[in-house]
Amino acid sequence: MTLPIEVADRLWVRTTTADRVAPSTHPDDLRRAAAGLPEWRAHELLTGRALLRELLAAVRPDLAGAEVVPDRRGKPWLRGHPGVGISVSHSRGALAAGVGLGRSVGVDVQRPGAFVTPSFARRLLGEHTGRLAGLPPARAAEEVAWVWTAQEACVKASGAGFAGRPWTIDVPPGARSGRWGDYRWLSLRDHSATPLSCAYRTAPTPRKGER
Repeated sequence: MTLPIEVADRLWVRTTTADRVAPSTHPDDLRRAAAGLPEWRAHELLTGRALLRELLAAVRPDLAGAEVVPDRRGKPWLRGHPGVGISVSHSRGALAAGVGLGRSVGVDVQRPGAFVTPSFARRLLGEHTGRLAGLPPARAAEEVAWVWTAQEACVKASGAGFAGRPWTIDVPPGARSGRWGDYRWLSLRDHSATPLSCAYRTAPTPRKGER
C-alpha cells in the first residue's frame, strides 16, 4: 500500500518503506532530530514525519506544515489542532502513518522475526496460544506480529502506551477487527504484506475549529 486508504470514516492510513521517502526538511522536525538522537533514530524520525506530512497533504493539505508536539504522555499531536489525531510507526525500514479527523488514532507496523519464543507468544495470545500449534516458526512469528500490531495500535490511540498493558488486549490470531473499550482496531491484512494495524476511538469527537 503506497496511496492513502480510508480505513474508516475520516480515518486514513498510509504505509511504505524508508527508502521510498525523502526525510522531512520541516524546521521543527529537523530540530527534534538534532536533539541528541542517534543517527539511525534521527533518520527514522525524519522519514516517519515525512510520511505523515505526505498523508496530511493528501487529506488535510492546510495542516501538512503544522508542528508535531507530544502531549504529557508522549502521544503526538498537531499544535493548535487537537481534534486531528495522528500516529506514526517504524519497524526496521517499514513505515506507517495515520490521520484521523475528529478521531484519536494509533497505527503500528512490525516486521516479524524468523521465530517467536513460546513465552512471548503466551504473553500476547493468552488462551489463544494453542492456535499457533503446527505452524512453521516463521508463520507463527508473523501471526504474533499481526496480533502485536493490533494491541500496540490500541494503546497508541488511547495515548496510554505501554502503561495500557497492550499484551492484555484480547486479539485472536487471524482476526481482522475487534474492540477494546471505546476503541476499534483493524488489522489491514488486505492492504499490507507487513503486519500493520490501526485503532481509533469509535465515537468521533470533533472539536471547535476542526472539521
